[in-house]
Amino acid sequence: MTAPLAGYVILDLTHVLAGPFCTLTLADMGAQVIKVEQPRTGDDTRTFPPFKDGKSAYFAAINHGKKSIALNLKADADRAIFERLLARADVVVENYRPGVMERLGYGWDDLHAAFPRLVYGAVSGFGHTGPDAKRPAYDMVVQARGGVMSITGEKDRDPVRVGASIGDIVAGMYLTQGILAALLDRDRSGVGRKIDVAMLDSQLAILEHAVALTTVTGKAPGPSGARHPSITPFETFHASDGLFVIAAGNDRLFEKLCIALNLPISDDPRFTTNPERCKHARLLKRLIEAVTLENTRAYWISRLTAAGIPTGPIQDVAQVLKDPQILARNMVVDVLDKNGRQAFKAAGNPIKMTDAPDPTTRGPAPDLDGNRGEILRWLDGR
Repeated sequence: MTAPLAGYVILDLTHVLAGPFCTLTLADMGAQVIKVEQPRTGDDTRTFPPFKDGKSAYFAAINHGKKSIALNLKADADRAIFERLLARADVVVENYRPGVMERLGYGWDDLHAAFPRLVYGAVSGFGHTGPDAKRPAYDMVVQARGGVMSITGEKDRDPVRVGASIGDIVAGMYLTQGILAALLDRDRSGVGRKIDVAMLDSQLAILEHAVALTTVTGKAPGPSGARHPSITPFETFHASDGLFVIAAGNDRLFEKLCIALNLPISDDPRFTTNPERCKHARLLKRLIEAVTLENTRAYWISRLTAAGIPTGPIQDVAQVLKDPQILARNMVVDVLDKNGRQAFKAAGNPIKMTDAPDPTTRGPAPDLDGNRGEILRWLDGR
């Protein structure tokens, strides 16, 4: 089996999360990712807890399978090495604040002139254009400014950050898509492109229902807890021993739900269509819970699943990591150390592709500058 990106070389100048998440995806699909780090300190996440045997589990989860070389891009000798790497690379990825690469002499215009086939991927808080382009940002900032926090949490409570770092991760996903599209185009045209992804833009791009509601009604939605604001019933419900979820996303599923619950309301005009159900969502929740409170979560999940109704438990991460479906999909993999021993657990690659390898183990997260000799020998053709 051949990995789809086998043979492509990615120079990864990124740190923390958005950029490294992108290059991790490319590595999982077979690209050779060379992580170019600051001497002595390296990626900030090398110091993020928790640690095992002195190594950061956070760093390993996002950087396994990559190689590391430490280069000071202000030093002539290291610049010479970096430029030799650029000549061999297909893609360079960076997440510096706009202007940093230009000051180093490695901005898009400089690199495109010197290496016209090179694809240039950039991810930053606000993008490379606009009045706030040079402002710093982290995940928390773009979740807040991008509208995501305004619709996250419970009604009449303070806004909350989404538990996963979606400000970074979504931007990393969009950057991956852009790089793949640019590589496809480059392989046809022979010319590389620049991809400019902003974390803030990416937050707006995922507000599908919120944008629709705001532009049509003129009123911005607020947080609705676990309930979907445009589909009903589509939220958490109480059983006798706690919460579980039901997602009856259309009229036919709602009819099936009523039958499974022995709840004779499918012909009630307040509930016959989704718009009417949304208007009467609180009443409908009370009617459903009057039934579901009579038995356990396991009972209802089993019963509703048998009826073909989307439902499921609310699992913590420890439970997710043992979920038979997750394990069957090879979504929990072992990250090895440099001696080939299991060092960490990490999420697998969710992109499953025919005739592409999906091993149960991943190569080690690199030590800072740990692959210098190997990389220099590769540059010399040895």
